[in-house]
Amino acid sequence: MSVNLQINNFWIERNERQLCRDLSFSVSDGELVRIAGDNGAGKSSLIKAILGWIPIEEGLIRLNGEDITHNRDLLLFDQIYLGHTPGIKSILSVNENLRMYCPNASEVALNEALQQVNLELFDDTPAAQLSAGQKRRVALARLWLTKKRIWFLDEPFTALDAHGVAALEAKIQSQLESGGAVVITTHQPLYHLSPKTVELTP
Repeated sequence: MSVNLQINNFWIERNERQLCRDLSFSVSDGELVRIAGDNGAGKSSLIKAILGWIPIEEGLIRLNGEDITHNRDLLLFDQIYLGHTPGIKSILSVNENLRMYCPNASEVALNEALQQVNLELFDDTPAAQLSAGQKRRVALARLWLTKKRIWFLDEPFTALDAHGVAALEAKIQSQLESGGAVVITTHQPLYHLSPKTVELTP
């Protein structure tokens, strides 16, 4: 299935502050779109508005030509979102956290995902005992398990070491080469990726 996501004339306000107005861009097969802007510019809010989690004042969103402005079900069905926080349960083990998000994944697939993020020795470790970087890598392991076509990654490089950054960049490149699409916010330089940039300015 192809990916063609069009954002047309988005206008977003939060707490009586205008974050963007008449913002338009598209995301297509094999394309990486980087949302850029200063801290507080509204990058995270823009992603959440696209997904329908916060309201827009005006605008239109189409997925493969279909107007989904008032019903994001088609988009939500075929996307994965990773936010600022890892979104994992501290009382669960690393393996249990992945199983919660990916209940149909095989043990082989789970083990391979953990190997990709260098956590294969921590599969039975409670998440509460992990460092911030390890918790981030648990969340990112979901990318090795998903078949979703559109990824929304909000500051995914936070708390990652050089090896983690390289592994994630390689996985993003693999997603693009397979025909998927990625929308990302990051302050991390993308040395091995070539994004299309959407700039949010005050």
